[in-house]
Amino acid sequence: MKAIGLSTYGGPDVLREVELPVPEAGPGEVRIRVHAAAVNPTDVMMRTGGHAARMRDVPPPFLPGMDAAGVIEKLGPGVDDRLAVGQRVVALVLPTRPEGGAYAEQIVVPAASVVPAPAGSDHPEASTLLMNAATARLALDTLALPAGATVAVTGAYTVELAKADGLTVVADAAPHDRDLVRGFGADHLVDRGTDVAERIRALLPDGVPGLVDGSDQREEVVPAVADGGTLVELRGWQGPDEHGITVTPVFVASVATDTALLNTLRRQAEKGVLSLHVAKVLPASDAAEAHRLLEAGGLRGRVVLDFS
Repeated sequence: MKAIGLSTYGGPDVLREVELPVPEAGPGEVRIRVHAAAVNPTDVMMRTGGHAARMRDVPPPFLPGMDAAGVIEKLGPGVDDRLAVGQRVVALVLPTRPEGGAYAEQIVVPAASVVPAPAGSDHPEASTLLMNAATARLALDTLALPAGATVAVTGAYTVELAKADGLTVVADAAPHDRDLVRGFGADHLVDRGTDVAERIRALLPDGVPGLVDGSDQREEVVPAVADGGTLVELRGWQGPDEHGITVTPVFVASVATDTALLNTLRRQAEKGVLSLHVAKVLPASDAAEAHRLLEAGGLRGRVVLDFS
């Protein structure tokens, strides 16, 4: 089967097309014929060696990708009738495992990590759902703010779930993205930039009780958080505690087999609570270009690799 992998860490050009054996589904697993794999920032982290410490015992080639959409090809022993051969599905994939990630024509994953694709979505749209939405859900659950409280968000994906939770949302946005982020439901917008914390404090002089740092601004956003508040980091930063502020990193791998959570996100996508945005679809062989586009920034949605 065709896959996209790397044997050495580096820039986008280390991504290569490779031929690998078709994987077999073991007990409690399913094999998916992948049609689309979304390209996420964590894929770039893997490509540049950000996950190397967790992959010392994983032989190359390393396959990135946490988001797959496709069709179930085979059920392993012990998989219940929740899933069926021929069913359109999405899967949250952990690329640090020996089997690798979602950048492959066929993948084997735990059945618990697989749910039906949102009704009405095509494969590229469906592939953008789980990793982003599950990360946002985990971040908001970590904050555990009561309905009516205010949360600040850098990076817009958390906005829709926060609004569904009944929170007041302050979001940052680049000038060309203001209408898009407002459409997600943000109550207040501030300009993106190194002074984002000052802009948030201008709106809320006492700071916000919780902030989700989706754009990896780290120290720059700490001053926006009220004394005793919580900053949730999505890229692993554990920052210094100041003024009683708790900095908590969250890792989506911790919910990769939480089928109930993944199914809830799928239903929210079907109801329009979560929107699915595709910026561009590229052939899988253009994975290096997909990574370059992501690193350049300014995308409205995900770049998706087509394995169909």
